[in-house]
Amino acid sequence: SYPEGIFQYFYEDCKGTADWLLAETSVRPLVGIVCGSGMGGLADMLKDQVAFNYKDIPNFPQSTVDGHAGRLVFGMLKGRPCVCMQGRFHLYEGYAIQKITLPMRIFSLLGVETVILTNAAGGLNQDFKVGDIMIMKDHINMPGFAGNNPLSGPNDDRFGVRFPCMSDAYDRELQQLAVDVGQELGYGNFLREGVYCVLGGPSFETIAECRMLHKLGADAVGMSTVHEVIVARHCGMRVFALSLITNKAVMDYDSEEKANHKEVLETGQHRSIQLQKLVSTMVTRMEYNNTNA
Repeated sequence: SYPEGIFQYFYEDCKGTADWLLAETSVRPLVGIVCGSGMGGLADMLKDQVAFNYKDIPNFPQSTVDGHAGRLVFGMLKGRPCVCMQGRFHLYEGYAIQKITLPMRIFSLLGVETVILTNAAGGLNQDFKVGDIMIMKDHINMPGFAGNNPLSGPNDDRFGVRFPCMSDAYDRELQQLAVDVGQELGYGNFLREGVYCVLGGPSFETIAECRMLHKLGADAVGMSTVHEVIVARHCGMRVFALSLITNKAVMDYDSEEKANHKEVLETGQHRSIQLQKLVSTMVTRMEYNNTNA
């Protein structure tokens, strides 16, 4: 059953929020950035900031997780107009999946063309090390297999088509740009690419689950990003996504290792400067359709 009333005025609510934000700031963002756990520093790079707490934005959900600040920041990144989410929403916080992805709808109505998403993830690929940055080339949507998809319910053609293609979800040109920029910055030894699998959380994966996901072709596992990617693509925005490998998934019953959120945040701080440099350099090199860019 769908959350009561969430669809009735959905487009109007999103449009109302976007119009409210456009009236409050003169920035007209072409790039939208979503900061993962412990990576809110990306927003701090924006110049001429105009920031809004989520609680002050009409119809906006609230962030409840440590390491997620709960602010929407507008500003200029190396001369490019951007909007940045410091703090995202997750299924495990109890939100309807349509609410989690609502910021992507609002991004598209603000005029955003490209979305850059970052997340913290567990490494399933045995060649990955803690601190590696993985360019997401594809995803496995476990909640989607069980019918929990952000596009469930009536489709509003003003946003996008009923059955959007996902085989090109992750923009290949942007992936190549990331590889090129990474090589220039000397990040070649910790920049990887791979497939991200999303689970509902909030409990970390069991050993059996990690083994299964690895067999299915997942290189990393986490609790976010994919729902936002689906909605961003539904709205026609280009998507690029990065996973910071903050812990190695436990694959062995003899292991003493345990996943924990503190470790996730610490790795985020350790690599955050390089991640920010990679993203900000990419933003300056992107092609933009909008003539004002």
